[in-house]
Amino acid sequence: ILGLPSPPPPNHLTTKFLSLLRVSWIQGEGEDPCVEAVGEPGGPQNSDSRSQLDQSDEDFKPRIVPYYRDPNKPYKKVLRTRYIQTELGSRERLLVAVLTSRATLSTLAVAVNRTVAHHFPRLLYFTGQRGARAPAGMQVVSHGDERPAWLMSETLRHLHTHFGADYDWFFIMQDDTYVQAPRLAALAGHLSINQDLYLGRAEEFIGAGEQARYCHGGFGYLLSRSLLLRLRPHLDGCRGDILSARPDEWLGRCLIDSLGIGCVSQHQGQQYRSFELAKNRDPEKEGSSAFLSAFAVHPVSEGTLMYRLHKRFSALELERAYSEIEQLQAQIRNLTVLTPEGEAGLSWPVGLPAPFTPRSRFEVLGWDYFTEQHTFSCADGAPKCPLQGASRADVGDAVETALEQLNRRYQPRLRFQKQQLLNGYRRFDPARGMEYTLDLLLECVTQRGHRRALARRVSLLRPLSRVEILPMPYVTEATRVQLVLPLLVAEAAAALAFLETFAASVLEPREHALLTLLLVYGPREGGRGAPDPFLGVKASAAELERRYPGTRLAWLAVRAEAPSQVRLMDVVSKKHPVDTLFFLTTVWTRPGPEVLNRCRMNAISGWQAFFPVHFQEFNPALSPQRSPAGPPGAGPDPPSPPGADPSRGAPVGGRFDRQSSAEGCFYNADYLAARARLAGELAGQEEEEALEGLEVMDVFLRFSGLHLFRAVEPGLVQKFSLRDCNPRLSEELYHRCRLSNLEGLGGRAQLAMALFEQEQANST
Repeated sequence: ILGLPSPPPPNHLTTKFLSLLRVSWIQGEGEDPCVEAVGEPGGPQNSDSRSQLDQSDEDFKPRIVPYYRDPNKPYKKVLRTRYIQTELGSRERLLVAVLTSRATLSTLAVAVNRTVAHHFPRLLYFTGQRGARAPAGMQVVSHGDERPAWLMSETLRHLHTHFGADYDWFFIMQDDTYVQAPRLAALAGHLSINQDLYLGRAEEFIGAGEQARYCHGGFGYLLSRSLLLRLRPHLDGCRGDILSARPDEWLGRCLIDSLGIGCVSQHQGQQYRSFELAKNRDPEKEGSSAFLSAFAVHPVSEGTLMYRLHKRFSALELERAYSEIEQLQAQIRNLTVLTPEGEAGLSWPVGLPAPFTPRSRFEVLGWDYFTEQHTFSCADGAPKCPLQGASRADVGDAVETALEQLNRRYQPRLRFQKQQLLNGYRRFDPARGMEYTLDLLLECVTQRGHRRALARRVSLLRPLSRVEILPMPYVTEATRVQLVLPLLVAEAAAALAFLETFAASVLEPREHALLTLLLVYGPREGGRGAPDPFLGVKASAAELERRYPGTRLAWLAVRAEAPSQVRLMDVVSKKHPVDTLFFLTTVWTRPGPEVLNRCRMNAISGWQAFFPVHFQEFNPALSPQRSPAGPPGAGPDPPSPPGADPSRGAPVGGRFDRQSSAEGCFYNADYLAARARLAGELAGQEEEEALEGLEVMDVFLRFSGLHLFRAVEPGLVQKFSLRDCNPRLSEELYHRCRLSNLEGLGGRAQLAMALFEQEQANST
């Protein structure tokens, strides 16, 4: 059809006119003939019922049922599951169980894990070896008995007990089997789960009829969840009554004797294809249709052969993917001619989204300039920095790909060699991927050996691939959060407002959180005969304990001349268990339930620490409140605080303070591990000097292998305040503190207006 000439598309107005005419003719003919045919036995009654139905639809009005909570019953917080599929009872598609042994656990089983583990949600290894030591990255279940029937029986029992409610299909295989994982996953996705199915390579029992068949264990077999549930009560009886030296034959006889279900090789149009690999056969030379379309290959005698099979099948899948891409691109080119834009609407590369089109100058995507040695877009704001690490490897790969494509296009007439990268530009387009523009100085060699230098510009695109969910450890919102509030003497007055807000947002709704006040006294403050500067804070904490029974607000007193955040955290860390989740906060922070939940979800023990970026309001004197519309001719307002309540009037603008890292969520065990590593690498005076120039986030960044998650937190909104920058700390910390105060005064427009007004006042 695509090759035939097609007529030009009809006029849009003509199409609308004909559609209206068709509707009017149908309505003018009277009753719908389909309705008349259905309503012949009782025409008037059917007509009345239809009119009543239409009338009832017109009279239907939604009714809002308000939420009511009995005040006499104690408040109980509802804990939701992390994933909606857990709450809905949804199940994963496929679980793979691999039967292994003492001799092959560290060889063939490891090869299976490296070739297919990343394709399946769960991969388990079952062995009869008692106390088997699991290789890295593998989940091994030891049954303690290597008898075949016992091993198969206990494997099925384990799958039913621990995973029977979580998976729809169970694939059981041996470790000397190579499985084409994408094909197996696609097969499981095409089969209906509401049936008893025993699918694999069907083999006949010796001396039995054609109906009595079992699935050969060497090529693997699929068991449906419903069949596993029905088989579970018969496992003990089969283990005592059926004698077999092979676990696959034992399972086949058990299913036939107890449930009357035999193995099938085809179901619902899906054929389970397998291939028996001959001894000393080279996978690279195997080209039969049975091999190319196989789901499983058996037997695999050694791990090297497993990797060679995986390489061959991966190359076949890659060729098939490239072939499908070329076919789709050809179809897109043919269909583009029929579109209103014509060939002008064809994007490059064919089949990928067009480049992002900005609607204003604020949405323009900038290009980053680089050479082979340096990049001119640095993370720290420097104008020039060395090109190294993953960024250097990315640039090198782009240059090599450009040369490969040029040689593929022009060989054998021309052959290109790179002499120099003159200019390089790249940008990330969220709709397409990473775009590159390279100016290359090439040496062109003809077939006759003539050489010439050429400068050519090439464009490349590294498209976005399929989005995958990264595996992360499971966390819940039920973890108790231990808030830690360091207080200087100058912050004692502001602490009273913090405690009142803490009571309203945390204690009142009974959030699972505690608070520890770390009172930092100066060298000459709070001594004998001197008034206690934190007396009001202690009294307010005691009042909250009386107001909310069962609540305890602990406080610790330390004395320091130049309090370092790491030293203060050392004091608190020793007072709490290692599994404590800390939320390091400041007196200007107002943590609420949403912030605490994000702290629980983003701080993962042994995996990740979370340091949110709070929103800092500007100085009200320089950034006055303005109406939402603004005065005529005024420029754009500064950003408003996230989640600001419009009923409280127009908010003051602000910014996310990237210079501050005072807030953080992390586990005590992770902090102690990073602190121990710091003490091991830096000793004596060097450690003392390092502590003066480090914050807790710097400790995790430099002395911990955890992921450091730093993101804006819209729930942390701080009023404007000038931080007390201690000059006794390190130069870097003092500079960051001063820069935070200066950037927090106001936006560039507000600061420019203030300077303009000041100059006007001075001139008059």
